[in-house]
Amino acid sequence: MIMEKIQMVDLRRQYAQIKQQVDAEIEEVISSTAFIKGPKVEQFQHNLEHFLGVKNVIPTGNGTDALQIALMALGLKKGDEVITPTFTFIATAEVVALLGLTPVVVDVDWDTMNISVDAIRRAITPKTKAIVPVHLFGQCAPMEEILDIAKEHHLYVVEDACQAINAEYTFSDGRVVQAGCMGDIGCTSFFPSKNLGCYGDGGAIFTNNDELAARMRAIANHGMIVRYHHDMVGVNSRLDSIQAAVLNAKLPHLDEYTASRQKASRRYDEAFKDNPKILIPGHEAHSTHVFHQYTLRIVGFSRDLLKEKLQEKGIPAMIYYPVPLHLQKAYKDDRYKQGDFPVAEKLADCVLSLPMHTHLDDEQLDYIIQSVNQITMN
Repeated sequence: MIMEKIQMVDLRRQYAQIKQQVDAEIEEVISSTAFIKGPKVEQFQHNLEHFLGVKNVIPTGNGTDALQIALMALGLKKGDEVITPTFTFIATAEVVALLGLTPVVVDVDWDTMNISVDAIRRAITPKTKAIVPVHLFGQCAPMEEILDIAKEHHLYVVEDACQAINAEYTFSDGRVVQAGCMGDIGCTSFFPSKNLGCYGDGGAIFTNNDELAARMRAIANHGMIVRYHHDMVGVNSRLDSIQAAVLNAKLPHLDEYTASRQKASRRYDEAFKDNPKILIPGHEAHSTHVFHQYTLRIVGFSRDLLKEKLQEKGIPAMIYYPVPLHLQKAYKDDRYKQGDFPVAEKLADCVLSLPMHTHLDDEQLDYIIQSVNQITMN
């Protein structure tokens, strides 16, 4: 039997497993012709609120919109500073800049690759108004400490949970809370490759604050509460009914998908832990890890050569992320220069993400593991 072609994310095999449910959900939407703000969207909203244990879910057009609407709802003023990590996807700083706010980037932790608490403390000024921690690659940032800092300095916390849906954080008092549900607002993306992904663009905002929820619903709907009466400047951002239908079919499987990713990650960890050329992902002490990405640090071998050799063997591998935010041309800032954030810059030079999805089988894992070890150890 020929091994299935290895994909970074295998959506085809995932779809084949739930085809009947997905097709039935989509057929209901088409038959009803309720394509915008239909009952499937409301159903998904309530399903996700129940799953996460959060009071309010506001579906949006994508994860970037979710972040922008969240910041718009806080009533921040031009020049207000928002702290976020420099090692992350561009959207986190992009929305800050688009709103005329000032992105203040900080370094990250070497082991977990999440935002550094010490770096946050050093970056706070009288102009700081919010912190946007990113739950990178599938595990929560050190939220208890971040929330303590925010309380001390009267700051908002907007969680970027776009890579970490279903990750859980355990507080020192024993409370267990889902990623995105700890700060004032949380945001996620349903991009197809996410752990919970639709078949197009989609996103959502979470909050336990009813006042913020009402404001964000209005902002996402052109600033409108009563039809054709616009009380604030808003945007047009909505999850369409077909995408909600897909998510309704997938959500009951999310725990199963998470367990599958964690199982694959344990195989990787065990296989690479004694390889001196590789550092396996570090784990946040209080967070579970849902492995949106399985990201190695290649420290005793050429990362780019390993990527090239894996490609020759039919194994895709990706670099998330090759350029930190402070070195991106669009965000060039006289406050920052190369060398200011040594951990992020070192990570950008050595990280490599291996295939990670819900349908990696033993044969594929064995082949990936054998190939990585063979290339780096020879």
